[in-house]
Amino acid sequence: MSNQESWSCLNKGAVLAGPGTEKGGKDKGRHANSGFEMTCLSSNLFRPRFAYKDEYEKFKLYLTIILLLGAVACRFVLHYRVTDEVFNFLLVWYFCTLTIRESILISNGSRIKGWWVSHHYISTFLSGVMLTWPEGLMYQMFRNQFLSFSIFQSCVQFLQYYYQSGCLYRLRALGKRNHLDLTVEGFQSWMWRGLTFLLPFLFFGQFWQLYNAITLFELSRHEKCKEWQVSVLALTFLILFLGNFLTTLKVVHTKLQKNKTKKL
Repeated sequence: MSNQESWSCLNKGAVLAGPGTEKGGKDKGRHANSGFEMTCLSSNLFRPRFAYKDEYEKFKLYLTIILLLGAVACRFVLHYRVTDEVFNFLLVWYFCTLTIRESILISNGSRIKGWWVSHHYISTFLSGVMLTWPEGLMYQMFRNQFLSFSIFQSCVQFLQYYYQSGCLYRLRALGKRNHLDLTVEGFQSWMWRGLTFLLPFLFFGQFWQLYNAITLFELSRHEKCKEWQVSVLALTFLILFLGNFLTTLKVVHTKLQKNKTKKL
């Protein structure tokens, strides 16, 4: 907020307060002025936080679209190791940036559940291991499966952003959500009304993570497997599956129990 906007806001408070010719009127005028000053100061304090939150959401949306296009290109058009490395590097940079921005938003009042923050740290590690995986038979046996998973994941993230943004806007207007609340990759309690149709997509993606883990564990037992990345990636995908699935299941179970209690 500029100095000119601040003075304009304060002047409005003075005008609405009135001249206050009597003692009671003067007291009311002082209270009105104080109220408007606090409103202006609060707006001045929170505006940068709202702007940073909006930038974070736009960053997620734009990078999700770019990653979707990149995964499609690598899967069906560009069958080169160099383009795979560029895609994996973009994933590392994306998740690193998300974790940094989320830490800043949390310190400024945004409420993000613990697992979904940890999820991005683990995803950063997974993308880094994928980036270091050397070209070879094991890599080629898993490549198409990973790129197909990335395409599906980006599509689900785009759907989540689109519908969660609308849901959050409605809930903020009703005063039921904080203005600094963010869209997430998973499922939270406030999404129960209107966004339950996303659950099948989320569960399918989570079980695909389990399928990736099983595939990699099998590859790690292959006689020609010598890369350490295979077993590490298998364990990482398994951790992601367990964290995502159990967290989502907990939210669903809690909401169902609350609904049963209300009916009783």
